Amino acid sequence: MENWLVVGGCGREYVLAQTLAKSPNRRVYAAPGNVMMNKLPRVESVAIGEMDFPELAKFASDHQVQCTVVGPEDPLSAGIVDYFEARDLPIFGPNKQAAQLESSKTFAKRMMQRSGILTADYREFTDVTVALSYAHVQQPPLVIKADGLAAGKGVIIAKSSLEAIDAVEKLTANGSKKILIEDYLAGEEFSLFAMVNGTTFVTMPIAQDHKRLLDGDLGPNTGGMGAYSPVPHVDAKVKQAAVDEIIKPILTSMANAGMPFSGFLYAGLINTPKGIKVIEFNVRMGDPETQVVLPQLKSDLGELILQLKQGKHPTAEWQSGEFYLGTVVASRDYPRNVVNDRELPVFSDAHVKVSYAGVRRLDNRIVSHGGRVLMVTASAANLETAQARVNAALDADVDQNAYTFRHDIGFRALDHS
Repeated sequence: MENWLVVGGCGREYVLAQTLAKSPNRRVYAAPGNVMMNKLPRVESVAIGEMDFPELAKFASDHQVQCTVVGPEDPLSAGIVDYFEARDLPIFGPNKQAAQLESSKTFAKRMMQRSGILTADYREFTDVTVALSYAHVQQPPLVIKADGLAAGKGVIIAKSSLEAIDAVEKLTANGSKKILIEDYLAGEEFSLFAMVNGTTFVTMPIAQDHKRLLDGDLGPNTGGMGAYSPVPHVDAKVKQAAVDEIIKPILTSMANAGMPFSGFLYAGLINTPKGIKVIEFNVRMGDPETQVVLPQLKSDLGELILQLKQGKHPTAEWQSGEFYLGTVVASRDYPRNVVNDRELPVFSDAHVKVSYAGVRRLDNRIVSHGGRVLMVTASAANLETAQARVNAALDADVDQNAYTFRHDIGFRALDHS
């Protein structure tokens, strides 16, 4: 039996572990995982925190782990890959230098400029007074970003000067030492993921997520309220252009700079009248996109990762003719407030799948614990059917006094149809 280790414990890691464990000859440990992962075949949670590098490395060594796969950004930006590689422990992810593509937005912007990659015009600020003055005179809308990691809450779209000023004050009050103020980009947003080793990579199906809390893309930004894949109005030509103009150049520049990238690369993109531009890079799979992308994989995820690490050029096989759509079920007042220890919904519809994130065991019950609690997904030959299946299950089985969710995930694609 082959042992693997997944670092993390949310919805993304739930599906990573589930996908790796499809092989009957593989056992997957998740650290810290979550209590619902233990219900998956050949998956087991272990009580080690994602930032406890010594204990994670000891576990990987003691259990002869074939490869460790890192889900969240925090351990990557803190150097978990460097720690493991210094001990000759196989791990899939970028080292601390390469992880700056996500942990420092100014680093990412400079690498994009060096690579000739299109992105929004911007300015950096370390002086709050100067930033406030700039925000006051610039034509809105503007995008205000914290330079470092902010758990999906470091980007604010300001539709007026007053909102821009408020955003600068909010991010700096929350501890951001440096902020970026960017021009707002208008166009069709989409997410492109790749599994990477240096300049060799395997791309995945295009996905589109929904960050806003409420239907119609209203309300505050969140970590993500749902996603779907593939995206029918982002065709193969657009995807190939994104590969040629963004993925290949950034990987080449990183390698030429002496910090070759390895792991999952996320490119948050927007198709504008002036071409495809980068909104942001992440150095790991997205959440909730993972939950609708990886179920499409017909190849063995573990074998793809090992082949990449061995310097090979693998080819991935993906399902065709099916659309995957998922909606996040969050704590009722998320993201402003989180009420824990709610009873979990029980879904009776066999057409839907559930991936769990914010859950814990309380006495003999499994209850909610966190903002985004779970995600309900369905697949179908068209998006309308997939959306209808998810919404029917949510309306039938979720207590809307305890939880909140959207009904319109996928609406941009449906509007194009």
